[in-house]
Amino acid sequence: MFTGIVEELGEIVRSTETGDDSALVAIRGPLVTSDARHGDSIAVNGVCLTVVDVDGGVFTADVMGETLRRTALGVLRPGDPVNLERAAALNSRLGGHLVQGHVDGVGEIVAREPAAQWETVRFRLPAELARYVVEKGSITVDGVSLTVAEAGDDWFSVGLIPTTLKLTVLGAKQVGDPVNLEVDVLAKYVERLLGDRGAR
Repeated sequence: MFTGIVEELGEIVRSTETGDDSALVAIRGPLVTSDARHGDSIAVNGVCLTVVDVDGGVFTADVMGETLRRTALGVLRPGDPVNLERAAALNSRLGGHLVQGHVDGVGEIVAREPAAQWETVRFRLPAELARYVVEKGSITVDGVSLTVAEAGDDWFSVGLIPTTLKLTVLGAKQVGDPVNLEVDVLAKYVERLLGDRGAR
């Protein structure tokens, strides 16, 4: 479990195919690897990955084909920056919201509108996810916990403060770039519970 508060901007070092449908990815992140061990979880652009090895500030993780197909990790190349967050401890503050690191779909940046102190960014999202996105609700974009400013049938917008623009990949991404999306898991549970009740 994560909080969506990015700890560090890391960097893709290399990606090596390990079969027809998988890869071993090496990621530089001195902070998140400072106490990382084999088997620990680290969110990479919002995707929960399991640490295989740590060496000199670089960790490696196996990425299955399913993950490569369902997320935007497959388009990353050596040198690309990535948002990194270690798994939350039970005694830590929940600065963002409950984030599982299980990407629900890939969205796309469709507009950026700079303002004096922040920037409004609009994203397109898969239609089947739109019902989970509500104004003032939470959503995770590339591992960043954000508050939805507005929501439509196939889009939503957020406001990015200077800290988010400076310390996450969202500051540099351009219109047309893909992003990993994770909707609020609580919304999915509510839908399931209400559906079960209606079926009785």
